[in-house]
Amino acid sequence: MPEGPSILILKEKLQPFKGKKVIDANGYAKGFDADILKGKTLKDIKTWGKHTLLCFPKFTVRVHMMLFGSYYINEPTKKNASLHMKFSNGEVNFSISAVKLIEEQLDEVYDWSADILSKEWDADNAIKKLKAKPKVMICDALLDQKIFSGLGNIIKNESLFRARLHPKSIIGEIPDKKLEELVNEVTKFSRDFLKWKKADTLTKHLEAYEKDICPRNLIPFHKTDTGKTKRHSYYCEKCQELFD
Repeated sequence: MPEGPSILILKEKLQPFKGKKVIDANGYAKGFDADILKGKTLKDIKTWGKHTLLCFPKFTVRVHMMLFGSYYINEPTKKNASLHMKFSNGEVNFSISAVKLIEEQLDEVYDWSADILSKEWDADNAIKKLKAKPKVMICDALLDQKIFSGLGNIIKNESLFRARLHPKSIIGEIPDKKLEELVNEVTKFSRDFLKWKKADTLTKHLEAYEKDICPRNLIPFHKTDTGKTKRHSYYCEKCQELFD
C-alpha cells in the first residue's frame, strides 16, 4: 500500500496535467462514472494521507490505491484501469484503486491536522487522540488514519523501532514521555521517508521493516501479525519495551 510520502511524490508527477482539460475518461472503479470528467479542467491536485484528490471546478475525485493499487503516467496499465484520464499532453491511469466522487468542500470532509505530512499536521492533537484510546494496541492506533493519515506499515514499524516501543503495548500503559517520543519519531521518519523515496534510497535507511536482525542487539527480530489490523510487525524483544 502506498504510504503518504509516496502519494506526495505522485502529486508532483501529476503537476503537468494541472490546468489541462480531460479529453477522455473511463474506468472500472465500482460506483464511479468516469464520463463526468470528460471536458472538465483539472484545477488542482491535493493529498490527504493515502488519498489523491483530483480537484475539478465543482467536485473532487478521490483515488485511493488501497493495498495493491498502482498508477501509470503516460503508459497503459497492465490491467484494466480503475480510472483512465487522457489529456492533450498525456494520460494518467490508476489500477486496482477505489475512486469516489466528492461534491462537498474538502475542508468539510478532511481533517488536515491529521495528515502526517501536511503543513497543518498537529502532533499534540495526535497524542490527545491516542490517549482517548487507552485499551488499544499502539500498532493498531498508528494505522488509524483518523489519527495518523498517511501512515502505513513501513512508517509504523520504523517509528516503533526508533522509539524503542513494542508494537503490542497498550496505549493506556505507555508513559506520556514515551508517547511523545513515538509521535516525534513518526513526524521525523515520515519526512525522511519522503526525502529518501525521492532519492531512491529508502530501503538503505530501513532498520526494522522486513529486516531479519536487530541492528542494535544483533539478535533476530520477531515477525508476526499484530493487533486487530493483523499487519506484519518486526520488533526486537530486547530493546523495544512492552507496556501492557
